[in-house]
Amino acid sequence: MNYRTHIVSSLSEIGQPAWDALASSQPSANPFLSFAFLDALHESGSACADTGWQPQFLALYDGAELVAAMPLYVKMHSYGEYVFDWAWADAYQRNGVDYYPKLLSAIPFTPVTGPRLLARDADARGALLAALVSTQKASDVSSTHILYPPEDQVKQLEAAGFMLRSGVQFHWLNAGYTDFDGFLATLEQKKRKNIRAERRKVRDAGVTLRRVRGLDALDADWRLFNRCYQRTYQAHRSSPYLNLDFFQRIGRSMPENILLVIAEREGRPVAASLVIHSADTLFGRYWGELEHVPCLHFETAYYQPLEFCIEQKIGVFEGGAQGEHKMARGFLPTRTWSAHWLAHPAFSDAIERFLERESGGIDEYIDELSDRNPFKDPT
Repeated sequence: MNYRTHIVSSLSEIGQPAWDALASSQPSANPFLSFAFLDALHESGSACADTGWQPQFLALYDGAELVAAMPLYVKMHSYGEYVFDWAWADAYQRNGVDYYPKLLSAIPFTPVTGPRLLARDADARGALLAALVSTQKASDVSSTHILYPPEDQVKQLEAAGFMLRSGVQFHWLNAGYTDFDGFLATLEQKKRKNIRAERRKVRDAGVTLRRVRGLDALDADWRLFNRCYQRTYQAHRSSPYLNLDFFQRIGRSMPENILLVIAEREGRPVAASLVIHSADTLFGRYWGELEHVPCLHFETAYYQPLEFCIEQKIGVFEGGAQGEHKMARGFLPTRTWSAHWLAHPAFSDAIERFLERESGGIDEYIDELSDRNPFKDPT
């Protein structure tokens, strides 16, 4: 079948109804694929050409119908990706070869697995992948990187000539717990004792917590959260990726997917976290503090969202990038994927050899983590 291929510099060229109809129909779709989330990133200036994220989405049409699409950016740096290729960029530079611009298919600042090849059916998905291969070969980009695709798309990308790279995240699985104590009862005694001690430290510090659903969040809540978020980035001497306009936009456009956890002491706010959720998965996202309280990060970013998952019968809590410390709190290692194509033959060969060595190390790392399972032996 012949499809019309468009390169889209703004989601408004596709429109929210068509984009959301396609995105929401995909297996393993999540709220980060929604028009509301992506448009907030672009329109707030968080992910745009001026910040090194130039949208260049691929869109395929059958007549007037959008049948396939792909979030795609021209990148001038590697910030905000969570699959690190800084060493690759350095190797290019040392050899007098440009690594940027590159093409990137990902949700900006969001290390969450989800479909990248959005399509009505297998035929449209194949045509979309062929359009990507043609685009990358016809452009002056050094490479194409597809971050956090689901496993079925990983196999398609490998067949199309992409090299695969794996990583590790930590996810919590809801085994039908009736309450937080029921979850704690499944952990080893030391882990259970440590969690109770951490929660007690927060209570003893005089901190109270309230959960605010997105539909109930006020502008004052968003301004508070932004203060916490900005303050924490500043404390780490780094620049925040997101801004108040972004948070206000998602607060208005996708409130049903949002939970804020706000911590207060003596009537004043001291910290806040923001998580995004669907009916079956909760995603840990952002946190910040105005005053340091021991263990408050664990309470706002892990324990309160875990209680929310149990109450709402949400099956999975994806804890975000990195963090072995999550295992002590009931999160287990989960493999993630990325796919990479490099135009330069010599660099492509060198990175392929590197990825083969790295893959063996990841396998060993996952085996080692699995031996440190925090749960009691069911036997």
